[in-house]
Amino acid sequence: MGDLVIRIAWPGREEAGPDSGLTREWLVTNGLGGYASGTLSGIITRRYHGYLTSALPTPYGRMMMFNDLVERVQLPDGDFAQLGGEERAGAPLNLYGAHYLSEFRLDAGVPVWRYELGHITIEKRLVLPHGQNSVYINYRLLSGDDAVRITLRPSLHFRPHESPVSVDLDPSYVLMVAEDRYEVALPNLPPLRFLLYGSKAALTIDKIRVQEILYRIEERRGYPARGDLWSPGYFHAELRKDADTTLVASTEPWETMRALGPVEALASEPERRERLNQRNAGDRGTAAELMFAADQFIITPGGRLQDVARARAVGDEVRSVIAGYHWFTDWGRDTMISFEGLTLCTGRYQEAAWILRTFLHYVKDGLIPNLFPEGKNEGLYHTADATLWFFHAINRYTEVTQDRSVVRLALPKLVEIIDWHMKGTRFGIGVDPGDGLLKQGAEGYALTWMDAKVEDWVVTPRRGKAVEINALWYNALSLLGCWLEEAGRSEESARIGAAAQKARESFNARFWYEQGQYLYDVVDGPEGDDSACRPNQLLAISLEHPVLDSRRWDAVVQTARNKLLTPVGLRTLSPDHKDYKSAYDGDLRSRDAAYHQGTVWAWLIGPFIDAWLKVNPREAKSAGEFLDGFEPHLREACVGSISEVFDAEPPYTPRGCVAQAWSVAEVLRCWLRCHTRGKQDPPLPSVMAR
Repeated sequence: MGDLVIRIAWPGREEAGPDSGLTREWLVTNGLGGYASGTLSGIITRRYHGYLTSALPTPYGRMMMFNDLVERVQLPDGDFAQLGGEERAGAPLNLYGAHYLSEFRLDAGVPVWRYELGHITIEKRLVLPHGQNSVYINYRLLSGDDAVRITLRPSLHFRPHESPVSVDLDPSYVLMVAEDRYEVALPNLPPLRFLLYGSKAALTIDKIRVQEILYRIEERRGYPARGDLWSPGYFHAELRKDADTTLVASTEPWETMRALGPVEALASEPERRERLNQRNAGDRGTAAELMFAADQFIITPGGRLQDVARARAVGDEVRSVIAGYHWFTDWGRDTMISFEGLTLCTGRYQEAAWILRTFLHYVKDGLIPNLFPEGKNEGLYHTADATLWFFHAINRYTEVTQDRSVVRLALPKLVEIIDWHMKGTRFGIGVDPGDGLLKQGAEGYALTWMDAKVEDWVVTPRRGKAVEINALWYNALSLLGCWLEEAGRSEESARIGAAAQKARESFNARFWYEQGQYLYDVVDGPEGDDSACRPNQLLAISLEHPVLDSRRWDAVVQTARNKLLTPVGLRTLSPDHKDYKSAYDGDLRSRDAAYHQGTVWAWLIGPFIDAWLKVNPREAKSAGEFLDGFEPHLREACVGSISEVFDAEPPYTPRGCVAQAWSVAEVLRCWLRCHTRGKQDPPLPSVMAR
């Protein structure tokens, strides 16, 4: 695993820029939805930055439990060096430890900082054991003849991780000490527990309030940006070459914390990642980096305890997909679009089946949930496309694994879904009996993936018959018709096939925009047909069953290439449109006004490459060149992952979530298709045996 390293040079060393420590971030996840995250410099700039956000059972959801850690080293001559940094409102920015930091790297996905303080070199490493709400922060003395004293001051503000940093600091924090165990508690919340491993380890209690921390990204995004933290005191230990220091913080029971010592914890994550990588023939380079990034999004949603009980009763486990870090939960649409890249391309076939069966349980009125709100058990269903992507995901699972058990289990529900769409279901989703096309729209809702909404303002409502919704509709009908025929239900298959044929004929008659040589984005909308040039039309070509007549594929792909393609994905609107916005920045209203009005989305590179290869089937190498911009991006923003969105013009600044599931999934899927493998992988014997 030693060659699976992403190295970041630092200011004054090689090519790193002067703001690398603030604009680049790191992210570590725990397989439950919990995470640790921050800037490379150690300065917290987001409300989501901290050393432990625990994924707690309903009704808590994800809670910020361990916000900051001030690290100081007392050198042999008595001087102090601060490794991290902090920014106070009204005070000059001081990067502190950035002056000593010589290297940041991801070592098989594990973040490592190296500090050089004269002849002394200290390495810091951080691990979140998989499946636990715990963090291990290890310090190792690499060079220097004498021992040094290290002090670690944790600062806390227990709150839901999405709550503003300005939420009042509760005055009733209690510190409990029993021998070497330290526990910080608030009424009605799980406690945060600390252990310190090291030579002459101890805690000095002083209980101070750290005032007016400034969160500069929150300020830029128009959110409350100043808040206080509370510290119980500071830990200290003697750091020697033969004696590491490790601080452990956890919301797990003491027995769990004690069961995994620092040596085992630090070894566990590289070992787990090595096993993940071996599923994929030991991929190296960009493919392996993307597979490690993909691993961060697949979670066991432990908060929904009834899901766990139901699944285990039939021999399953619950799995879902976090749509993006830091603020998204698990979303149905994002899960289904990400499904192939995150699970099938990484050999996680069993977990893929668990995801599909988990969502199958939630089908209601012909829909799967759009999202599961933080700390809730019930999903929200306001989506017109997530359910149609569900058909696509089931098909990809079946084709890649050759395991037909999921489609057999799902078939009654899939027929029910189509019937609900035929007669009409929630939010105005239903088939127009006149032309067989699927319409959608309800006042106050954005039901397609272009779902930006600010208070009562739906930025891109797209009410009517949207192009990608009908591409997905035709694909779902065609897939279901095949599955019914395989099941010997020929009469039902014929009925579904007739609906598919009617939709296809109507689509090709209604959606072609002759003047622009591309497809309308919406037809039969409140204001007529919308000729905005958007990437949604690519799904009419890219899916398993393309609804668009093949003689028009080349024109659509060339238009998308000329007007929408960038090095990091596709613009959501052509620059020649009056509503085009080139930058996604500012407060919430400004950002959402640009979210789907030009802003580049990385995930759209997937449908583009699929469509490109249908037009140019022997051009896999050329298609791979469309992915070249993502390699340098793995060294910026969130190191080792891919951002949600980018500005629509150079330098294509990364924006939005720093790590997005469908961005990683679609780039990985296409990377493997174009660079290293064919479209499908061989099935696992354990899956075939089901």
